[in-house]
Amino acid sequence: MAGTSREISTVDPMAFDLPFSPESAGVARHRLVEWMRVLGAADEASDDARLVVSELVGNAVRHARPLADGTMHIAWKSRDCSVDIAVTDGGALTTPERVEAGVSDLAGRGLSIVETLAARWWVESTRSRTTVHALLALA
Repeated sequence: MAGTSREISTVDPMAFDLPFSPESAGVARHRLVEWMRVLGAADEASDDARLVVSELVGNAVRHARPLADGTMHIAWKSRDCSVDIAVTDGGALTTPERVEAGVSDLAGRGLSIVETLAARWWVESTRSRTTVHALLALA
């Protein structure tokens, strides 16, 4: 499976395609945490980034369509003292937005978590794809 190699890339920016499936969140988490470790990011920043990329991948799989080739595109890059994490899917009928989840709700907290951990997050959309970005501090 992709992402199990011991060779970790320090390419900045980092970008790759993964299958449009929930299991891809684990691959993305592993690659991102290792990339941040090589950069020397603080453990807390790596933990936050790990959670954010999981939420973005999970939201894509739950609410959107795959890209035309059946994948999703995941990318990140360092920007000043932060990391911009982006997940691109084939879009959906609705635009990603944070919702207010009730205490007993079993879902609906993904973008609230992203909003809490990120300095900011935003959506870029075209007719055939949607990219959700989250900008997190590296320190």
